[in-house]
Amino acid sequence: YSCNTVFAKMAVDLGKDKVKAQAEKFGFNDEKVDTPVRAGTSRYPSDMDEAQTALSGIGQFDDQATPLQMAMISSAIANGGELRTPQLVDKLTDGGGNTVQDFGPQTYGDGKTMSAGTAQQLRSAMQTVVDKGTGSGAKIGGLTVGGKTGTAQHGVDNSGTPYAWFVSYAKDGKGRQVAVAVMVEDGHAARNEISGNGLAAPIARAMMKAALP
Repeated sequence: YSCNTVFAKMAVDLGKDKVKAQAEKFGFNDEKVDTPVRAGTSRYPSDMDEAQTALSGIGQFDDQATPLQMAMISSAIANGGELRTPQLVDKLTDGGGNTVQDFGPQTYGDGKTMSAGTAQQLRSAMQTVVDKGTGSGAKIGGLTVGGKTGTAQHGVDNSGTPYAWFVSYAKDGKGRQVAVAVMVEDGHAARNEISGNGLAAPIARAMMKAALP
């Protein structure tokens, strides 16, 4: 169940240094994430007291995350904890269609963000979110789908319209998989109707369905 106080307490119990170190395994605080276009830097803060650490544990305080960063996290969870470097270009070809340069998958850092067992536990939780929980809008027949909904406060004192988030992955019977992160800045919905499942999950569903027909 998505309960902020649980994750706030976990962050305090672990301590700011351990949580920061884990975040950085996924790419937070890396100012040189190139795809090869330079991506915006996702930030996990330092020098926090316990209250600030608790807030950072639920994505608040000074946390900053791009959709690309959240897609990287989803991909690592789907891939047994192994993280690849995001790439915009798969290969370069000449005028005749012959491959000039094939970039292939590249490992991000040392590649290991978590144990295979931890990744499996997270996949189980994320699949339950889609099958039985708040992420039902991403369910796709014939595919294994995992996801997590979210809303992000926006504006001073949460005065702006919240952002709707959905992070996810899908896998087919052949072992092909895709990770998707969606953020909807303005869904033209009433404030109390803004949700990750209602606005962002259907977009993620369409993208995953297109990638794994």
